[in-house]
Amino acid sequence: MIPSATTQELIPRQDFDQRALPVPVGRVVDYPVTTVLQPRRKAFKWMALIAIVLATGVAVYAWRHFAPPPLPAGIVMSNGRLEAIQVDVATKLAGRVESVLVREGDQVSAGQIVAHMDTSVLQAQRHEAEAGISRARTSVDTALALVDQRASEVDLALSVLRRSEDLVSGGFISSQKLDTDRAQMRAALAALSAAKSQVLEARSAVGAALATQQRIDADIADSVLRSPTTGLAQYRLAEPGEVLAAGGKVINLLDATDVYMTLFLPEAAAGRVDIGAEARLVLDATPEFVVPARITFVASEAQFTPKTVETASEREKFTFRVKASIDPEALKAYATRFKAGQPGVAYVRVDSSASWPSTLAVKLPPP
Repeated sequence: MIPSATTQELIPRQDFDQRALPVPVGRVVDYPVTTVLQPRRKAFKWMALIAIVLATGVAVYAWRHFAPPPLPAGIVMSNGRLEAIQVDVATKLAGRVESVLVREGDQVSAGQIVAHMDTSVLQAQRHEAEAGISRARTSVDTALALVDQRASEVDLALSVLRRSEDLVSGGFISSQKLDTDRAQMRAALAALSAAKSQVLEARSAVGAALATQQRIDADIADSVLRSPTTGLAQYRLAEPGEVLAAGGKVINLLDATDVYMTLFLPEAAAGRVDIGAEARLVLDATPEFVVPARITFVASEAQFTPKTVETASEREKFTFRVKASIDPEALKAYATRFKAGQPGVAYVRVDSSASWPSTLAVKLPPP
């Protein structure tokens, strides 16, 4: 029986004449596979090299023709993210939430009522304060009447004293009676002075009662929670019926009147940036639009760039934190388009004489 041949045994050699050599019966001469595969591997290497060269050429062509033009001198750029001030609408006094009038995601305007606190206890205190005011005013009237009475007593004592002085000079009464009348005169004057003090005290009580009423009125007004600014209701932190401590948060807002991008500029660029310098923002979500902005803050102390900056080379440098605030007019018209957390690129003009390139001309979306 002829033994089975391996893969190498089935491939004949190409470097000699098989007819010139005797081959034993039942045996096939073995030839290595590498002899046949070497030309194929070389062809594959050449094809791969050609593909790499073509890909490199296409990349260079695309970079030269489609890459953005370099920035002109006097304009620098940096990556950043939009941020907005968070505002908590909270209760000033401890109490029960009566109603919440906004939901998460609602747009609210400055001064808009967002929640009501229960004021039943405050209303009772106000009624008590009103009664205190009436009582104090009655005390004033009583004190004034007492003043009139004491003034009459003073007049009487004065008349008696004068008459006694005339009688003593004529020898009709003793000097002891004159001393008694003088003492009564002094007592009447003291009583009058005390009555006038009671009037001042009663009037002060009226003022205190009115102040108490005003304080309670202020607490009642503060129980109506209003939005301090125009913004977006981000979180609804309390529901009707909940009892909150003083300072308990009800609604969390994002201030839509102050949206800015925080960026980090190297020392050379930050030293040339002035407050109010013009800037342009291009957001990743809408790269076709260019948003106007102004520099509103430049840190006075250098720091290492935070890890949120993408490139390691930028993180290794000392940089200055800079805020580029979006133009207020643009915020009014496009408040819902600028959301906190959106990444983008900020371009800052550090030289006032530099001109913005056409690619960075202000271009806003339709209202």
